Amino acid sequence: MPKKLSLAVLILLLAATSLSLAQTLQTLTNQPPDGVGISFLLTDGTVITQGNGESDWAKLTPDKFGSYVNGTWKSIASLPSGYVPDAFASAVLPDSRVIIEGGEYNNGQFAFTNLGAVYDPVKDTWTRQKPPAGWGFIGDSPSAVLPNGHFLLGSKFDRRVAELDPATLTWTDLKSTGKNDRNAEEGWTLMPDGSILTYDVTKAPHSERYVSSEQKWISAGSTIVDLHSPTTVHGCIPYGKHGCYYPPGEVGPGILQTDGTVFATGSGSDGGSGPGHTAIYDPTTNKWTVGPDFPNDDNAGDSFAALLTNGRPLVLGNSGTLYEFDGKNLVPTVFVGFGASLMVLPTGQVIVAGSQVYTSSGTYNAAWAPTIKTYPHTVTRGSTYKISGTQFNGLSQAASFGDEDETATNYPLVRITNKASHHVFYAKTHDHSTMGVATGKAIVSTNFDVPSGMESGASSLVVVANGIPSKAVSITVN
Repeated sequence: MPKKLSLAVLILLLAATSLSLAQTLQTLTNQPPDGVGISFLLTDGTVITQGNGESDWAKLTPDKFGSYVNGTWKSIASLPSGYVPDAFASAVLPDSRVIIEGGEYNNGQFAFTNLGAVYDPVKDTWTRQKPPAGWGFIGDSPSAVLPNGHFLLGSKFDRRVAELDPATLTWTDLKSTGKNDRNAEEGWTLMPDGSILTYDVTKAPHSERYVSSEQKWISAGSTIVDLHSPTTVHGCIPYGKHGCYYPPGEVGPGILQTDGTVFATGSGSDGGSGPGHTAIYDPTTNKWTVGPDFPNDDNAGDSFAALLTNGRPLVLGNSGTLYEFDGKNLVPTVFVGFGASLMVLPTGQVIVAGSQVYTSSGTYNAAWAPTIKTYPHTVTRGSTYKISGTQFNGLSQAASFGDEDETATNYPLVRITNKASHHVFYAKTHDHSTMGVATGKAIVSTNFDVPSGMESGASSLVVVANGIPSKAVSITVN
């Protein structure tokens, strides 16, 4: 081994070893029935996952003390016949349902399919969802839920956008005035002002923001460093009868941080063989600053990131190493393997590839937590109630990918703990007043359904957003 490489590896191992004392990786007691490609946090505290068969799904339920490590799995409904997608647009909707749209692959074939489906967790059913009118292909397109609760979808091969109203499941075409390039391979980050930030791939290093209320894109300037890597596929990828897709490359995930800036990560530089660059966007100045490069020529092209409760972005490198961004450096922590999905749990831990749980050091700032203002002091099992307060949706979507596979968790969960037994119950939330992030002092609300089978008596209640709980309030469950 060359001396320079040997020294680099030694430094990485020493850094990872020292940090491993603070970061832990626990294997789930019970493993998913068919592996996990991607995970979604439902508003009743359970987690649903797509299995390796891609049409099959399973649900993880925490144990009676709220532990996901000791939780149990069961298979749930499979997708509609013929829809076996990989790499799709997705979201948990404000009514508690889950939508997936498109797929770069279908049945293991390059398809850029325009099929879609909506999962109803109450009925345990998937229902086919029609694409926007005239969209013959969707594939691995960017998406996000807007503050008004509508699901915004970008057309991969051009500049078009459309939004879905969850109440009617109907699409409306929106204008995309000013878009600098096509939406291909771009990721979308929801900002506190309700706009969507993206850093371009086809025309890197430009970036821009979509203002849905004005249906136009505005420039967010240059990222300074190039966050995209050139495609390794040269020439046409055929699709449909006459389609020809020329891939523009890849970028890494972007995470809105607790201070309102966005930490954006890159794919491999120098033609793909060099380290991924990073950059930080400040919306108050509309300017970017250069962040640290990934160590040891690693990068995060087409990879996962999540926001830890301690405020640090957690990013999966393509080497399989997890990194925490401490504000100055990308610090390697543990190895989990290439392509392992990341999602923040209500406990503040991060579930990794549906099979392990990552716990970091430190804790959250109290100013980041939800606060409860009005709530029912007495509740009855099987009934629905309204609760209101501030920052119910957290300060960030808390999840990101290079483009597709969106698993944002910026919605409130209600957790009730019986004071006598210490057993934990989640009350399904739905119809949140907003899906915006970093809503500050604005009063927001959600509705929650008290489980019919939960224990009665004196209990405590918290609202959880992105793994951060509010201060508990006391209630009585009848």
